[in-house]
Amino acid sequence: MLAKHSDLKNFLDLKAEQYNKPSFINTDPICIPHKFRAKEDIEISAFMSATIAWGQRKTIIQNANKIVLLMDDKPYDFIMHASAKDLKSFSNFVHRTFNGDDIIFFLTSLMNIYRNHGGLYQIFEAEYKKNQSIPDALSALRNTFFEIPHLSRSTKHFSDVSKNSSAKRLNMFLRWLVRNDKTGVDFGIWNNISPSDLYIPLDVHSGNVARKLGLLKRTQNDWKAVNELTLKLREFDSHDPIKYDFALFGLGAFENF
Repeated sequence: MLAKHSDLKNFLDLKAEQYNKPSFINTDPICIPHKFRAKEDIEISAFMSATIAWGQRKTIIQNANKIVLLMDDKPYDFIMHASAKDLKSFSNFVHRTFNGDDIIFFLTSLMNIYRNHGGLYQIFEAEYKKNQSIPDALSALRNTFFEIPHLSRSTKHFSDVSKNSSAKRLNMFLRWLVRNDKTGVDFGIWNNISPSDLYIPLDVHSGNVARKLGLLKRTQNDWKAVNELTLKLREFDSHDPIKYDFALFGLGAFENF
């Protein structure tokens, strides 16, 4: 399906506006960080929710809720003060292939990051500031994440953009924390990162819709496809291209476009 540039932009603008509103929150994993007000609580709950954001959305939300409940609904306090004994309460956690060993490592790594590196944002922003590169910042964050001892199986749960991964969940996490268009959906608390530099969280729904609309030619959902589609969306809105995530995802997930 091909349409004139202006018609397609108008269509996507309407669809983005349709889904980018508070009623979207309760149907999406973003509802978990919306339980919190403090920056660090939002970051940590958003990161863990995004980490398990594949499969049925209802199950994702249930399991992400379980994670914050096991943190006593105080993610930052847990990360700063939990002991090895406290981590054992996560031993039986399972979300698809993300198991107890994985989540205990992820929480242990977050402990290292917040206790010794100032937090996720500090690591990400320090690398981003060098040349405003989201991929470079994601790689730097990943390197720090795995600087402590870990099982090799856990590395697959933190996408590696340097190996052409689409990094859908990481790009979604960044959308949540960086964008702020006053609709109340995304948080905008990582305010030294420009929304214009974000990349589309590419999944089956958004990829299929983008191809039907003639926005994406690449058939694989990998980083090359993410880059291709993001460059196209920047033609429609250079300041906030990832608002169209709402349009593409909504069309695919809710309208079977």
